[in-house]
Amino acid sequence: MEMNDLQPIILPGIPARRPLVIAGPCSAETEEQVLAAARALAAQEVKIFRAGIWKPRTKPGGFEGVGVEGLRWLQRVKAETGMYVSTEVATERHVFEALKAGVDLLWIGARTSANPFAMQELAGALRGVDIPVLVKNPVNPDLELWIGAIERLYNAGLRRLGAIHRGFSSYDRTIYRNQPQWHIPIELRRRLPQLPLLCDPSHIGGKRELIAPLSQEAMDLGFDGLIVESHCTPDEAWSDKQQQVTPDVLCFMLHTLVVRETTQTTEPLAELRQQIDRLDDELLALMAKRMRISREIGQYKKEHSMPILQAKRYDEILNKRGAQAVELGINPEFVKTLLQAIHEESVHEQVKVING
Repeated sequence: MEMNDLQPIILPGIPARRPLVIAGPCSAETEEQVLAAARALAAQEVKIFRAGIWKPRTKPGGFEGVGVEGLRWLQRVKAETGMYVSTEVATERHVFEALKAGVDLLWIGARTSANPFAMQELAGALRGVDIPVLVKNPVNPDLELWIGAIERLYNAGLRRLGAIHRGFSSYDRTIYRNQPQWHIPIELRRRLPQLPLLCDPSHIGGKRELIAPLSQEAMDLGFDGLIVESHCTPDEAWSDKQQQVTPDVLCFMLHTLVVRETTQTTEPLAELRQQIDRLDDELLALMAKRMRISREIGQYKKEHSMPILQAKRYDEILNKRGAQAVELGINPEFVKTLLQAIHEESVHEQVKVING
């Protein structure tokens, strides 16, 4: 599905320039807290205010949001600051209450976008409604599931749609709360070039000191906007305190972002890209040769009744190539990932020979 008739999510009165910024606390905690954050952000010329009204928690017993009462606080934000207001919805009732309260923009969270039944329910609740809706990527790195969630809304008649990249869960320990895996939103953009794409650096980083570099990376990759968690007293926040910044810090960060023009001509890059193309051709030719040799090794192992997997040899390759990568100025983790994929395919080729 191409979705060529998608419309901009920009609301009236908001400049049509990058980045579109949505900011506010992770959760609406009290009326005073919400209004204080909104006033401070409005003073920094943020136009769209965000606050979680319903908060899905991994385990019961945590703060799960103030519920419908918080929508009245968002109405006060609109009335007193002139900001647009936005919140997350996960059920048909959430949609009904948010629309009744005049919420201007909705987003759908990572847990919900991973559930086709929930997405279909939301699509049904939003049918016939002209409101911007942003869909966060599913918790797991599943591009098709992400696209499927967006398609359900599109099939319900919504055209002001967008996507939010908030990173992906992983068992591996890294500096990030959720792995960026930038290649997935990049592929989403390739598949759906008309779809606005925002980045949620708060949830990717999980730490406030990572919000600025992640936001810059998103701008460098051509993202259209940012949704950032901002709280007047982050260390006292009732949820996700580590990943929220004050409005002043957010303002400083936004003013230091380097936002490059995405419509610049790339003609001067033509020669360099031709060099890349030639090198890619050489890499593929070398890969084909390597696989041919792997098949020959498979034949030798078959004739001599040898096991396919040689663990010691594999470890030697990883260690040696990792050290070479460092000497050559290449990320050793990237080389490790690459070699693991090559090794897996080589084993597959040998299996075919032995079982053939």
